[in-house]
Amino acid sequence: MTHPPRLRTGGRRRGRYGRFTALTGALSALAVLAACAGPPDGASDASDGSFALSPGTPRAAGPVDSFSWAVYAEPPTLDYTVAFDYPQNTILSNVCESLMRWTPGLTVEPGLARKASHPDPTTWVYDLRAGVRFHDGRTMTADDVVHSLGRQRNPDNAAAWAQVFQNVTAVTRTGPLQVTVKLKKPDSQFPQYMATAAGVVASKAGVEKAGRDYGTTGGLACSGPFELGAWHKGQSIELDRFDGYWGTRAKAGHVEFRFLTDPSARTNALLSGEVDGGYLIPTESYARLKRSVTGTLHFGEGLSTVNVNVTNLKGPLGDVRVRRALSLALDRSGFVQAGLAGGGSATTSLTTRAAWARAADTTRKAAFGKLPPAEPDLEKAKALIEEAGAKGATLTVATSSIGQDVSLLATAVQAAGTRIGLDIRLRSIAPNAFTALFTDPGAREGIDMFPLTYYQSITDPLDLLANFKTGAYLNFAGYSDPPYDELVERATAADDPGRRTEIEAKLQHHAADRLLWIPVAEWPTSVFLNRRITGAPTTIAYLYYPWAADVGATP
Repeated sequence: MTHPPRLRTGGRRRGRYGRFTALTGALSALAVLAACAGPPDGASDASDGSFALSPGTPRAAGPVDSFSWAVYAEPPTLDYTVAFDYPQNTILSNVCESLMRWTPGLTVEPGLARKASHPDPTTWVYDLRAGVRFHDGRTMTADDVVHSLGRQRNPDNAAAWAQVFQNVTAVTRTGPLQVTVKLKKPDSQFPQYMATAAGVVASKAGVEKAGRDYGTTGGLACSGPFELGAWHKGQSIELDRFDGYWGTRAKAGHVEFRFLTDPSARTNALLSGEVDGGYLIPTESYARLKRSVTGTLHFGEGLSTVNVNVTNLKGPLGDVRVRRALSLALDRSGFVQAGLAGGGSATTSLTTRAAWARAADTTRKAAFGKLPPAEPDLEKAKALIEEAGAKGATLTVATSSIGQDVSLLATAVQAAGTRIGLDIRLRSIAPNAFTALFTDPGAREGIDMFPLTYYQSITDPLDLLANFKTGAYLNFAGYSDPPYDELVERATAADDPGRRTEIEAKLQHHAADRLLWIPVAEWPTSVFLNRRITGAPTTIAYLYYPWAADVGATP
């Protein structure tokens, strides 16, 4: 199953940019989800020792009147059906809520659904919380859920999350506070995505009243701890605390998200205290922010890998030996130090280790144990180029000034190709046009590769590995392998996470062998907090968890 791309784009799209035990008969998904483990708790050091991952920031000691937050781009809309990019979800996660909720520990818990049940392999039943108020004053019912999920399924809406619903045959009201989802076939991924923007619930009446303007003007008619306030086009979006919230009251009364598109300006605003915090810190600013007396730079699990996306299999890269040679020639550790400022670790795995948190030790070892080493082997790479008859072949890599992680990775690929006899040329693309590489086949014409950073929206390896299935959204090169497709189908149908991860380990090795993307590094989430505030999660859960409600005064 594919779903919206999480990729590094003109800002960063879902690439920069799960968890269920065996089911026997009618089990409560609430119990199932609670049994799932996320990434290991506590701080963990990266392989190069230059940074450490922490499970969170210190808990807030009390409330604050307000705080400000930097985002690198202005969202075109806050309509939850097209919330695929970092800016949208960073804001929207505090305003709109889903049936289930991703936690800061990257596990799943109940959200607007107090319980999720799985009475048979193709049925999910969501029992809703009573008394949940929307920002438009109405109270949530099953009709609102049916309408909200229906908007995701409606082909006229061009929803970014539409493929999450490809196996759904019906979403029906089976009680005043109960919704039943029927599937065409077993789908282990669907219930996990109900903790993302795919599972958002908004007031049916509020959405219908807004019509085509929904997401761009007025309120969002959601139920989160904050409601949409003023939107100053080109400058900022403001959120106000929603005092009718059903859950824990937000510690801040007001949040201002400021659009700071220039990385240097964003960094200077953090250092000066002009803004209080931000996620997705420019890698070139890590050192300055680490030394800051204004606040603290934190790192957490990002479920993100930096890769080189192979987009053309009709030229020299159609020979897997050329792809393997490039992979063998890449200086991954050098890129981590230069492109990620040491904030990452070299890898030849397309998936992060944290994505395998629910796998048995033997399965995890199988998934990672036989992957190629991350260190370069130029002699072997040169031999593969000679064997493929590709010496002197010309390849084009797209690059952009979005950030040094993109530009320096493209340069690293060029250097690797030069070392083994390839002629790799860089094609520079403006930051605001880079996104077209992910949406417009015409924009990829004449381009063989480009940097791609992918983050997972659920803690399941299949979220990434399904991208190489025939016809998948991110399968830009048109790769097709029926045995691989069959494994994806088997993994999708496997409710038991033990069985599913065993299949996913096979997918991992196939993808690593064919090198349809060339993996380069794992990349953690970064967040900077002014010393006056604390409480924000360090993990990538902030995209779907109401993180701003936890932010308050430092002890």
